[in-house]
Amino acid sequence: MNILDKIIKRKKEEIAAAKSDISLEQLRNSAFFERNCFSLKESVKNKSGIIAEFKRQSPSKGIINNDAQLLEVTSAYEKFGASGISILTDKDFFGGKSDDILNVRNHIRIPILRKDFMIDAYQFYEAKSIGADVVLLIASCLSPNQVQEFTELAHELGMEVLLEIHTEEELEHFNPKIDLVGINNRNLKDFKVDLQHSVQLKNLLPKDVISVAESGIYHTEDFIYLKEKGFDGFLMGEYFMRNTDPAQAFEEFSSQIRKSVN
Repeated sequence: MNILDKIIKRKKEEIAAAKSDISLEQLRNSAFFERNCFSLKESVKNKSGIIAEFKRQSPSKGIINNDAQLLEVTSAYEKFGASGISILTDKDFFGGKSDDILNVRNHIRIPILRKDFMIDAYQFYEAKSIGADVVLLIASCLSPNQVQEFTELAHELGMEVLLEIHTEEELEHFNPKIDLVGINNRNLKDFKVDLQHSVQLKNLLPKDVISVAESGIYHTEDFIYLKEKGFDGFLMGEYFMRNTDPAQAFEEFSSQIRKSVN
């Protein structure tokens, strides 16, 4: 059983427990359920393109940063030009929780991506109830039909969808209703990183699709390379979070990017 299989097995157990604790009706009655979501698609097009991530740990790296203050870091991400913020809500493997989005939603005025392993309709109502604007659909753990159904559900709830792919076969999961396509430079099965692989996949997507490079961006040179290859967005987390001061790391990276682009 690879890492992804272990995560999905545990996720099914979590969802079953959540359903017994909080009903769909309770989720619909949450304070955030009726709010109008911010558009990540528009924000990526009109700002830096960086979707800055708050991530405490990962299966491949272990603990990355358990000391960073959520509101301090995400506020800095917004202040210094992020197009959006990605927040991990998986507990067992990434050290996140749903309350992380709840705790910053009223303080952040840019889109928030709920980054988790979305395999059940319940999770979409949950995402809406905690204030997420965008949900992640990972092609490697869903069928093309599930991607389409979940995309339609997300849109019904007012949220956008970021579809994550890693292989040419997963291009079959794409449909025109998808808002953004993320190409993971890291293979979720063995966690190896290959930027060139993502560029090759991007070239197989329709030209008008908003594309997001995910993972493995560690230097300004990586950012510039991917931007020159036509990527619109850049989901980055570990680069900032492994620093003792992620807020400062993001500020410095943003400044370097502005200088390089200009």
